[in-house]
Amino acid sequence: MPSAAPHDPDDPKGLIRESYRIEGIGDGECRSILIDWALSIEASRDQAEALARLHARYGPQAPDHPMTRLMAQTAGAPTAPAGRRGGRAGRLGRT
Repeated sequence: MPSAAPHDPDDPKGLIRESYRIEGIGDGECRSILIDWALSIEASRDQAEALARLHARYGPQAPDHPMTRLMAQTAGAPTAPAGRRGGRAGRLGRT
């Protein structure tokens, strides 16, 4: 039985790593994997920095891969402010 991959805090489930091993993967599958990745990373980690590190690690080896393109596009996207949104207090304009 092969040993498990070492734990990577930037890719805790190995989703990004495995996406590069899937032959013929498309844009839609990569988007789905990236969403799963975003949900699996610890809340205390900076997702933008983790994504930049993953892009630097995998992108040069596979510049035409759809995950490389998606990570490059996502890296330039604005991030949402942290904090609670919505709910009664949000509708009433409380801060």
